[in-house]
Amino acid sequence: MEEIVTQLEMTAASQLNPAPLVDGVALRSTGPGPLIRELHVRIGTPYRWPSATRGDGEWARWLAEPREYRLIEYRGEIAGAADFAAQPGGDVEITTFGLVPEFVGKGLGGFALTLVVADAWALPGTRRVWLHTSTLDHPNALPNYLRRGFRSFSRPV
Repeated sequence: MEEIVTQLEMTAASQLNPAPLVDGVALRSTGPGPLIRELHVRIGTPYRWPSATRGDGEWARWLAEPREYRLIEYRGEIAGAADFAAQPGGDVEITTFGLVPEFVGKGLGGFALTLVVADAWALPGTRRVWLHTSTLDHPNALPNYLRRGFRSFSRPV
């Protein structure tokens, strides 16, 4: 199956359509390091994310880039991870969002994404939040992004 990538954006914080509160879901800021690498591997392996198979050098470069890292927690346990990077012109790219396999399908993703998007909009000077997803991601990824208010701006054929 050929991978289809969809790029999505929000151009105003008011476009965020928050998911209902899920008691116990929270974000915790963290820094780059081995935990982020481990979470990328755990989250991405089922979907064949390139980050799941990065070598040491690629990881060193990735972790050296300026990014905001968030741990997605559910009742004190790490349930997933997200990261985002400020770009020129007020763009913020959500470069990672996902749950570890044991938390997938438990109804946490919508509210976790709401929190991540709100944090991205909170960065000073943010004018646009964007991300990409693909047919290799979890089947609920694209519908979740669309429900939160993202709109497609490009879909290569």
